[in-house]
Amino acid sequence: MLTTILDQDRLRDKVSLTLRVSYFSSIFSFVFGLLCIFLLDIMEVVPYIFIGFGVLNLLNTLAYKYHKNLTLTYNVISISGLISSIIITLFTGGINSSFIFVLAVVVFAGYTSTRNYGKIYLYISILLIILIYVQGISEYSLTQNVVPADSQNLFSFLSILFSVYLLGGVLGKNLLRAHHNLYKTKHELEQQIKEKETLLKEVHHRVKNNLQTVSSLLSLQARSISDERMRTLIKSSQNRVISMAMVHEMLYMREDISKIEYSSYVQELGEYLVKSVKGATDNVSLRIDIPDIQLGIDTAIPLGLLINETITNALKYGIKDEEEGEIHITLRKVAHEEYVLMIGDNGVGYPENINMKNSKSLGLKLIHNLARQLKGSISRDTSKKGTNYILKFREVGENVQSVI
Repeated sequence: MLTTILDQDRLRDKVSLTLRVSYFSSIFSFVFGLLCIFLLDIMEVVPYIFIGFGVLNLLNTLAYKYHKNLTLTYNVISISGLISSIIITLFTGGINSSFIFVLAVVVFAGYTSTRNYGKIYLYISILLIILIYVQGISEYSLTQNVVPADSQNLFSFLSILFSVYLLGGVLGKNLLRAHHNLYKTKHELEQQIKEKETLLKEVHHRVKNNLQTVSSLLSLQARSISDERMRTLIKSSQNRVISMAMVHEMLYMREDISKIEYSSYVQELGEYLVKSVKGATDNVSLRIDIPDIQLGIDTAIPLGLLINETITNALKYGIKDEEEGEIHITLRKVAHEEYVLMIGDNGVGYPENINMKNSKSLGLKLIHNLARQLKGSISRDTSKKGTNYILKFREVGENVQSVI
């Protein structure tokens, strides 16, 4: 978002800078052309090039209001300026003409547009200066100096003033203003983003607190129920709420509130579930192999719920009673926004003919529905002992719709 707004401001400043330079260049060209005729007594070529460039430049600037193509407008200004400068330089002393410094203005203007244009006009200007020099030392010069001898010093003086004012007074001043505006906009946007991040952290904090309140209410409800089956169902719902609360807790505790470190989340969730289902027994070990992978909230929550269901099923049905067992969770990034999760246990497992369609287990149905929500596919790995799944999924974007 910040990059997009800054790009828009940069484009707006670039348009403003290009149009200002164009208007000033047209005015100065008209004035210089008139000075050549009425003050410097230059009647050949030079004043007409100045006036012609001024007219063309003004028309080009006005045309921008209709076609809105800044690149076209800029290149017409630069190319016509380059050609006009070369012709004036050739007819006012060649390599000894003070007007040759205007070529530096064209190059500088190129760099204010883009780095590539600046390089192009730099190399072209260097080549043209070499050609002007070669033409000047040649015995067969194609041009002659049309500036009268008594006007040459004044022409040099005005040429240098023209170059310096365009370079510093017009280009430099407007470039500095554009830079200041861009810096000011960037600073204001950064402040707004910090404020929004603070508010978003507060939202995550409140969501976490609300989910913990729901979890506490479920826990109180479970204590007042004597039916063991109902208590188990409520406990399962409580664990699902806790798995979501953990995501929000980790988000508001991080500097980057868009993603969470998934390894620490899975470790914390796994340890909580083992204590919740098995109590204080230390017979179940967790083997978690997750590298430095960060996931957004739209992926982290459904994946966390899927892991919650898988571990819960393993603890309740796979690794029974006080038996020793192991739960393994491996997560790998295989391509851009594509992941593979291998999760399972070494317990007793369940028959291969049981699947989501014929099973009455809510946990099994949730596992398959959550896999769909993650835009992935899940399959059983029957080559290992116990119940093991291989989930292939993608990073989920915003505004994903739940399929649970």
